[in-house]
Amino acid sequence: MMLEQLAVPPGPDAVDLLPRLRSALAGGAPIAPYAATGPCPPLPPYAESDLPDDLAVVVGTSGSTGTPKRALLSTRALTASTSATHARLGGPGQWLLTLPAHHIAGLQVLLRSLIAGTSPVFLDHKAPGFSTSAFIEAAERLDPAQRHYTSLVPTQLLSLLDEPRAHAALRAFDAILVGGAALPLAMRRRADAADVAVVATYGMSETSGGCVYDGITLPCTHLAFDDEERIYLGGATVADGYLGRPDLTEAAFGTDEDGRRWFRTDDVGRLGEDGQLRVDGRVDDLIITGGLKVAPRMVEEAILLHVHGVREVVVVGAQDPHWGQAVSALIVLDPAGLVRTLTASDVRAALRGILPDYALPQRVRTTDRIPQRGPGKPDRRTIITAFSMGE
Repeated sequence: MMLEQLAVPPGPDAVDLLPRLRSALAGGAPIAPYAATGPCPPLPPYAESDLPDDLAVVVGTSGSTGTPKRALLSTRALTASTSATHARLGGPGQWLLTLPAHHIAGLQVLLRSLIAGTSPVFLDHKAPGFSTSAFIEAAERLDPAQRHYTSLVPTQLLSLLDEPRAHAALRAFDAILVGGAALPLAMRRRADAADVAVVATYGMSETSGGCVYDGITLPCTHLAFDDEERIYLGGATVADGYLGRPDLTEAAFGTDEDGRRWFRTDDVGRLGEDGQLRVDGRVDDLIITGGLKVAPRMVEEAILLHVHGVREVVVVGAQDPHWGQAVSALIVLDPAGLVRTLTASDVRAALRGILPDYALPQRVRTTDRIPQRGPGKPDRRTIITAFSMGE
């Protein structure tokens, strides 16, 4: 069973992926999609005998470890994910694709369309990047007789909420899945105020995409934690491992005594009093400052809620000779606001009494754009390097 590497073009031309995806789900040759805008990536050596019998798709992960990994997703896992998603959302419908189809979130939009027997709508990309006008135009092409769904990353949702003309288009959807990065509480409140049906999702390539919706697991997903609050996800949507990397597979995947597969994530979290999952961030993103742990997401939420004029923020731990790591915030100011400068003193003053003193940002910088390393994911490594080098 030889893998077929498949170049996936952006925009409407991604429709060409549908027949190959249908064939793979039906038992044809599995596919390994990649962006047609770049070179064909090399695959690690693998034995065909080690591939799952019902392997359908090999999809790249967007982890930050620097180790390229490709998750083995079976027809069983992908169809379980799709069925559970439609069950949670209220039934199948028509999907609008706004994300690259070679990533799991975009690929799932096409999978859900195939399994539901509906025709997906594609953004007509006339320029690089996400366009609010293209989103509005695409939403007008949705079939009014069907339920409407789409998947966005937070930066896309933010740009649409900033554009009043886009609000009607957003309200045309029965559900808008938002994943790829944490959905800030302030953004969620803006969406709710605009009567936009947002669903915050949590998951990754290794779980066939989102498997926790608004903090609640899908019916086929199980949740567990270890003593260090690391999150484990189990159930039918879990991948069969990594292509050609038995070492990484053994470290991240396992099967319990009931035959249920589990994936050991790189995230830490906990259950809130309401029973919903709270993800504090990646294990390697936690900041150790003066021997105390700080969850970047906690600081980011506080800044967005309590510091006037902030549009976006990413908090990282930058190298510091005294504290080990310094809590550092890279901020995008609201271009329509009155705030034009923001210092560490300003931010600390606004957050004092809201966050513990050791979690208050020691370094603050403003920028026009948060560096990205994937669909909606901030490039924390680049940000850390910039702070550490004093750039």
